[in-house]
Amino acid sequence: MDKTSLFSIHEGKPIRCKAAISRKPGEALVIEEIHVDPPQAYEVRIKILCTSLCHTDVSFWKVESGPLVRFPMILGHEAVGVIESIGEHVNGFQQGDIVLPVFHPHCEECRDCKSSRSNWCARFADDFASNTRRYGMTSRFKDSSGEDINHFLFVSSFSEYTVVDIAHLVKLSPDIPVDKAALLSCGVSTGIGAAWKVANVEKGSTVAVFGLGAVGLAVAEGARLRGAGKIIGVDLNPEKFELGKKFGFTDFINPTLCGEKKISEVIQEMTRGGVDYKLRMRWFTFFIDRGFQQHPHGFRKNGNVGDR
Repeated sequence: MDKTSLFSIHEGKPIRCKAAISRKPGEALVIEEIHVDPPQAYEVRIKILCTSLCHTDVSFWKVESGPLVRFPMILGHEAVGVIESIGEHVNGFQQGDIVLPVFHPHCEECRDCKSSRSNWCARFADDFASNTRRYGMTSRFKDSSGEDINHFLFVSSFSEYTVVDIAHLVKLSPDIPVDKAALLSCGVSTGIGAAWKVANVEKGSTVAVFGLGAVGLAVAEGARLRGAGKIIGVDLNPEKFELGKKFGFTDFINPTLCGEKKISEVIQEMTRGGVDYKLRMRWFTFFIDRGFQQHPHGFRKNGNVGDR
């Protein structure tokens, strides 16, 4: 039996499966049985193999109002899956493909998608509020009572099955471990891209990274790949420092051990004048340090990275 025939029993039909549903902001997710509709044109239905938790999921789980807050909702946007079935007009993908769903669209046709200078899809990227990319608020999820469940960032990976538009898909080699590949859809690409594409870190430069979570470690990896000479990590948790060395960090600062000195002053002393690039994880609010504003010459290029 070939791998595509394994999925044929559900092709064109709704699938019953389990999902972790967020019904109210801040309340525990509930595991429920849901129905997942078959994919429509330009969509595929995916069996989720591995998913991870991103800080953005936590942020929107807590938020009580705003254009992206609609309950009930299936969160999750870092994942890897295998295509179970495909809709019409789907080119480049087939049943059995291992894929990475991504929240940022790529239509492959507009000027920005064809350019190496931008990844802001002119056709789709201004809409992050819809449930489905080409069908507006139409949902592919229903709970056991037949009520619609909202999607999240066009992925909704906290479900055994989900439906994703091909503008939000990347095909992966089946040789890549799925538990590691899942991070490529958000955390790793955000961090490496911040150093490589946005900051455009130069060879031999000095970089300071504030917050050594998944994104911060990826920033360091991006800076290392670009040839940075000194990469300074700043974090409250000293246990992250040893791990950080594997991603390219050369020096570390624990703000609680700086005494009366501002973090900026410590960095200026370490670098004899300041770093070339400062990249701060936006959720790492501890590091809003007035010293940076008072001595802007100490940082040649600043950047905020993250979900809010």
